[in-house]
Amino acid sequence: MVKTIIFDFGNVFINLDIEDALQHALETFNIESLSDEMTAFNSLYEQGLISTDEFLEFYTENFPKLSKEDLIEVWNFMLKDFPKHRLEFLQNLKKENKYKLILLSNTNALHINWIKENISFYEAFKNYFDAYYLSHEVHLVKPNNNIFEFVLNENNLKANACLFIDDNKDNINTAKYLGFKTWHIDPNTEDVVNLFNTKNHLFD
Repeated sequence: MVKTIIFDFGNVFINLDIEDALQHALETFNIESLSDEMTAFNSLYEQGLISTDEFLEFYTENFPKLSKEDLIEVWNFMLKDFPKHRLEFLQNLKKENKYKLILLSNTNALHINWIKENISFYEAFKNYFDAYYLSHEVHLVKPNNNIFEFVLNENNLKANACLFIDDNKDNINTAKYLGFKTWHIDPNTEDVVNLFNTKNHLFD
């Protein structure tokens, strides 16, 4: 029996365009692929292990023709719209008070700053959750086991009583391995608001 629902943020509530964003970055940087060093710095930033200034400094040193504003635009390019009906779905879930609601997202300070500036109902959204974990604040990232174990321990939960919803297959695989019920949501064909139609059998 599911007692807790753990949601990812990107491509579950807010729409992302990761492929276009990567293409835009490669064209802006005039490179064919991200270097191992770039990937490592991006990961450090998502874990909150380097500051926004350190993160931007790394990129301005490697791409001196680009301003910090250019870099922030490239970094935030993947962030798109947040359909209001998903907020209403969450609001109704909170009102029903049947499940503990948790958000668990790999993100970073620049993305959250953009969301705060561009999504007018962000604070309301955040307040509908019983617990709210962002990777750069807890210094842990999916798909590592330790971020899932952290959430279980912090909230005194059993994995088999939790449903974890994410669009990333690696994250889903870790959750499954640890005993969570899962929904590997496809943002192109599925919407979180249809949770109880799509995954009704998990709530019996």
